[in-house]
Amino acid sequence: MKPATLEFIRQRFADYYKKTVLNAPSSIEQREWGFVLFSPGYPEIHMRRHIGFSGKDELFEYLKNLVPAHVYYSSAYYERPDAPTMKEKHWLGADLIFDLDADHLMRGPYDIMLARVKQEAEKLLAMLINEFGIDSKTIDIVFSGGRGYHIHVKDIAFRTWSSAERRELIDYVCGIGIDPVSMLVLTRHSHSGWQDRYRDTLIDYLKWLGTLPKKDATIHLSEIPGVGKVTAEDMLQKLEIIVAELTHSPSATLFKKYRGLSQIVSAEDGVFKKRLHERAALADEPVTTDTKRLIRMPTSLHGGSGMRVQQIEARNLAGFDPLTDAIVFGTRAVRLDLQFNLTMPMLGSTYQLEKGIITVPEAMAVFLCCRGIAEIA
Repeated sequence: MKPATLEFIRQRFADYYKKTVLNAPSSIEQREWGFVLFSPGYPEIHMRRHIGFSGKDELFEYLKNLVPAHVYYSSAYYERPDAPTMKEKHWLGADLIFDLDADHLMRGPYDIMLARVKQEAEKLLAMLINEFGIDSKTIDIVFSGGRGYHIHVKDIAFRTWSSAERRELIDYVCGIGIDPVSMLVLTRHSHSGWQDRYRDTLIDYLKWLGTLPKKDATIHLSEIPGVGKVTAEDMLQKLEIIVAELTHSPSATLFKKYRGLSQIVSAEDGVFKKRLHERAALADEPVTTDTKRLIRMPTSLHGGSGMRVQQIEARNLAGFDPLTDAIVFGTRAVRLDLQFNLTMPMLGSTYQLEKGIITVPEAMAVFLCCRGIAEIA
């Protein structure tokens, strides 16, 4: 990044931190803080961490003076958050954090990636409220300012959970380690959560098989490890019966009763497993299991996009548009040298940008420069 571009971004960030009303997380004095600065060599990351603050006034003054590119605080609570080693900090507990990142889901245009990851956030939110009974008032939803969402569960009941306990929760959310037999065993808690998702996915898959030409369906089934042509043909003949039993009287005995069914649900790279995977909320597992994670501060700016780390109420998530609602800079014209042709939506408009010298609104200029795909002309 050229010095003029770095200075442009830093000045815009400085103006934001000078004028904006910032929000701080609870229990500031128990949190560790970390910062990435606009130092020479940026955007190469050099984090300054093991910092503590006595209150929000001290924190906000620090932000205004230092003007960081990225601002992080610990999900954990410590006795001595500014101690130089993790052992000396004395861990007291941690919020439950989920991280959903579009990079882990797909590659494509930025706006499409943002739309895709929001779907995962909506699925996760529904699981936490409807299946775990977590009060939505204890859940904070935060757009990361980059390519994803963070979901913070601040219910004190989770605060002292170990990594192993958090692992069980994230495994459920991501659909990891599902036992097919238990999915078809009816209990008083049946018809909720993964049992519903599993049966619905299996029924939809079998109905899809029924729409294929018989030859294509036979080939498809025969290619599943452990399912030969004879078994495939037998299954196709009984497809409607299998679907009816799964719908009205599901039972683990169906895996023994109908040859090939067990192989279908066990095939790791099969169509059924891929469809089931789509029913999960695909959160980043290591973030949830890490009880000492640093996470972005809401109302801070993301140094890789210039967008605000934006807190969102659960009821407003569906209508939230990061490329409008998390944009903080204006429409002042800025001249850039763009590295390649780009189509980019922002602030309700779609910009067709051509490689070379261009003039764009300041908000777009900050975004392109932060992303490293343009320089100040």
